[in-house]
Amino acid sequence: MADTEPESAGTRLSDYASSASMSLTIMTFNLHRERSTDGPNSWEHRKDICASIINKFSPLLVCTQEAQYVTLSKPSNVTGLKSQLDDLAHLLPGYEQFGVSRKGPDDPNDEHCAIFYSRDKVEKMDGGTFWLSESPSVPASSSWSTEVPAIATWLKGVQPPGFAFQVVNTNLDHKSSKARRRGALLIWQHIATLPPSLPVVFCGTFNTVKESTAGRFLLGRSQEHGLSGDLRDAWGGSRRRRNGGMVYTQHGFKGEKQTAKDILKLVFMALCMCFDRQNQDLHVDWVLYRGRTLAPVFSEVVVDNSHGHYPSDHFPLYVEFQLPRSVVRIEEELN
Repeated sequence: MADTEPESAGTRLSDYASSASMSLTIMTFNLHRERSTDGPNSWEHRKDICASIINKFSPLLVCTQEAQYVTLSKPSNVTGLKSQLDDLAHLLPGYEQFGVSRKGPDDPNDEHCAIFYSRDKVEKMDGGTFWLSESPSVPASSSWSTEVPAIATWLKGVQPPGFAFQVVNTNLDHKSSKARRRGALLIWQHIATLPPSLPVVFCGTFNTVKESTAGRFLLGRSQEHGLSGDLRDAWGGSRRRRNGGMVYTQHGFKGEKQTAKDILKLVFMALCMCFDRQNQDLHVDWVLYRGRTLAPVFSEVVVDNSHGHYPSDHFPLYVEFQLPRSVVRIEEELN
C-alpha cells in the first residue's frame, strides 16, 4: 500500500525527487453538468469551490468532463446561454481552454470534454476532437445503442524548454459496457498511431472500474477485437498517494461519508473481481499514461470541500509525473 500521509500542495515533488527535477502535473475533474434538481449542489454554489481547488493545485493541465452550456429560462427576463466553461475561464485567468461540445463545433449547447492548460507553461501545438462511434469524424454521431454522443478531446502541447506530449480526455458512456469497450478501443487506436517516443496521458471519467473489460483492455490484460492496450495506471503506479483509502471517486455529493449500503456495495463489487494489487480501487475517474519518460511520483484523490459542500459528485484526481533529467539539462544549457 502506498504512503497516504497528508502533504501540502506545491511541495509534493520535492519530497522524493531532486530539486532539479521537472514535473508534468495533471488533474481530471468531472464537473457534474447543471441540473434543475441540484438545489444546494447547483453550479452557482459550486463554481467557486471548483476554481479554488484548481488554483490551489495549479496543475499544468486540467481535463474536465460534463462541463456544458446551460440555456437559461428563469428568470423570464434573462435569455441566452450561461456556460460552466466560461465561468471557469473567468475564475482561472492563468489557463486557456480547448475543446468542442459533443454536438460538434457548430452547436456548443451541450457537454464538453474541455482541456484547460497553463497559459504560461504549456504551448498548444495541435488539438482536436473525435466521436466514439463508427463514424469518429462525424459530429454528434453515436453507435452501439448509446443515448447521447461520446467524445474524446486531445491536445498536443510543449512544456518549455521542449518536452512534447499529448493528453487525451474523455467521458465514456455511462450505461453501455459495449460502448465503453468500443470507445476505449477507438481512443487506444488513436494513441497507437502516435510516435512511440511521444509521451501520452489519457484521462477522464470512464464510468467503470479498471478491472472491467474496458479497463483490462487498456491496461493490456485482455483483448478487444484481437488487440491489446499498452497503457499504465498512474494511481496504482505512483510512488506515493494521498487519500489512498478512497476506493471510489464518484460519491454523489456525499463526500467521504459511506452508508452501510455503500460499504456492502463496495465489498460485493470487490468480491466479484480479481483485483490486481496495484488497482485495488473502484475509481471511475482515471489517469493512464504511455511513455518511458513519464514516471508517476504522486497521486491524490482530492477530497477538498467547503463546510461539507463538495465541488462535484466526483472527486478530482491529481497526478504528478516526474520528467527525465535530460529535459533539465537542456534547460540549463539554454540558460
